[in-house]
Amino acid sequence: MRYLSLVFIFLLFLQAEEEYQLGKGIQVGSLPFYVGGYFSLDYKHTDDIDRYRVDDVAIIGYGNYEKFSYMAEFEFKELYVKTEQNGLKTSTNNNNLYTERLYLDYNFNENYMFRVGKYNSPIGFWNLLPVNVLRETTSNPMSVNILFPKFTTGLNSSYISYGEGELKVDVMLQHNNDIDFEYNNYKINEHYGFGVSYEKNDYAVKLNGGYFHNLDKNAVEDNLYYLLLSARYESSKYQILSEIGSQKSKSRYTTEYAGYIQGLYRFSQQHIGVIRVESYDDNVKAIDDDMLIIGYTYRPLYPIAIKSEYQFHSQSDQNQFLFSFSVLF
Repeated sequence: MRYLSLVFIFLLFLQAEEEYQLGKGIQVGSLPFYVGGYFSLDYKHTDDIDRYRVDDVAIIGYGNYEKFSYMAEFEFKELYVKTEQNGLKTSTNNNNLYTERLYLDYNFNENYMFRVGKYNSPIGFWNLLPVNVLRETTSNPMSVNILFPKFTTGLNSSYISYGEGELKVDVMLQHNNDIDFEYNNYKINEHYGFGVSYEKNDYAVKLNGGYFHNLDKNAVEDNLYYLLLSARYESSKYQILSEIGSQKSKSRYTTEYAGYIQGLYRFSQQHIGVIRVESYDDNVKAIDDDMLIIGYTYRPLYPIAIKSEYQFHSQSDQNQFLFSFSVLF
């Protein structure tokens, strides 16, 4: 039964009226609704561990009608994992289908938008590209994982002003349970946040801040505040992306700092080189680390990404090699 949704997708592809384009999904009959998805496979190697994983298998439905737009995304996460450690082989399956995103937008005009449902928290730049195939490294920076909730279930409104540059203001409001507690880096029932960004020509800067209530019973602190400053430069050949922030409770810094700077060079549309430097100090887990990530991405077509990277850590036992293959269909 759990695979009926995948069978449904396959049947839709067979019945597609228009010529299919990889990465665009297919239109359901003549409705303003498209169905697609993505999957990713990855491999991890350290001194002790070799891990093979079917990480993401996702189904996406999206579309727009007049002033409305909508998205539904359901995902199998870590569907199959095989690990070899010190000569011992283990494998696990996770057949749960999670709700990653499920929201409805209403666009009043070109300046104002209102959203309700579960969505990627519009914090920084990296968090808006959660899908493996859309980013240029297999891994995410630690700052994205530890500073703020990746997903918000509630309301989001935004205002955009167009002049010499583009000024955007975001407000996030959650005062309810998550649509799917299991699919978020924090288990939360409150999140209030803001974002202000300005973009002109090849440059963009953004400031985010907010508060959330952590429901994890093992959490040392449950009322947490975050602040994140982001900057981006992008041209046809280069991209420089940087984010740095911190997290605190009422009494102390839970994460004193977490940040990265990443440089990307496009040798061609198919070949991309990446270098990222990261650093963070997590006071809750008493972990601090500095990292250098060197990566390479090959895209025979844009919706297909073959990526490899090597991570050098200040804690050398954490050094690792990552490889992934991902497709948006």
